[in-house]
Amino acid sequence: VSSTPCGDCSSCQEVDAGRFVDLIEVDAASRTKVDDTRELLDNVQYAPSRGRYKVYLIDEVHMLSTSSFNALLKTLEEPPPHVKFLFATTDPQKLPVTILSRCLQFNLRRLDVEQIADHLNTILQAEQVEFEPLALTEIAHAADGSMRDALSLLDQAISHGSGSVSSSQIHDMLGTISQQQRYQIIQALVDQDGQSLIAQANELSIQGRDFTQIINDLLGLFQRIATLQLVPNLENNDEQDSDRLRTFGQQLSPELVQLFYQIALHGKRDLPYAADPKSGFEMTLLRMLSFQPAGTSS
Repeated sequence: VSSTPCGDCSSCQEVDAGRFVDLIEVDAASRTKVDDTRELLDNVQYAPSRGRYKVYLIDEVHMLSTSSFNALLKTLEEPPPHVKFLFATTDPQKLPVTILSRCLQFNLRRLDVEQIADHLNTILQAEQVEFEPLALTEIAHAADGSMRDALSLLDQAISHGSGSVSSSQIHDMLGTISQQQRYQIIQALVDQDGQSLIAQANELSIQGRDFTQIINDLLGLFQRIATLQLVPNLENNDEQDSDRLRTFGQQLSPELVQLFYQIALHGKRDLPYAADPKSGFEMTLLRMLSFQPAGTSS
């Protein structure tokens, strides 16, 4: 009953194996009707078979209908001592206040990139799947703090790569660009090389990359460069190549990095209104060249 399971008793081992009879998992997204809820509550009165408690884990609970919530409310007001309810949701504001007021809320924090990549590494080693460490970092970035999304992307990546996981396959699958391609764009901005920027945009279009995602990648780079300029000694486990970013920070003024960030932000907003995504992306890069203050040089 503590927050740290022993992992040795039969209950812990059965829960870990997914065969504990007193842990009932319910997908509220597929069982939204009040009849489904009433059927579930009919079994609440019975004592647990193996464990100390009978635990009902209802996923995406905000998907339940109003009638289902009303049926659930009576049990939540006077729950049997042998029953525990766990409600999981990605949209808590959709839960009725009457339900929320009877729950103890825990807001789960997002996992950082290193935690997700390490866990994926452990899984692939156990499954003896070939992989590139950088590919796992790319998946962890795309998962945006969610281990469930990371595992879904990993499954897709293994299928896409015919049993292996590589960076190039991840970029093809997600429509993202490699770290080296991001740096080439920044370097062309540093060198004020418009021809190189247009050539890179053409190449990315041929590769079928997602230009919205590319602008997001550039926003992330500009943010990290600006951070290193102002807080050079900041430790960041998510940093892949801090030396290269520090070099960019020395070649670009802090004001210019801030300008690039704002232009990229506006470019992302205007991308749906452009004639096509490629031309909108090119205009964003050309604005970065055109609006540089007079006197700046590489």
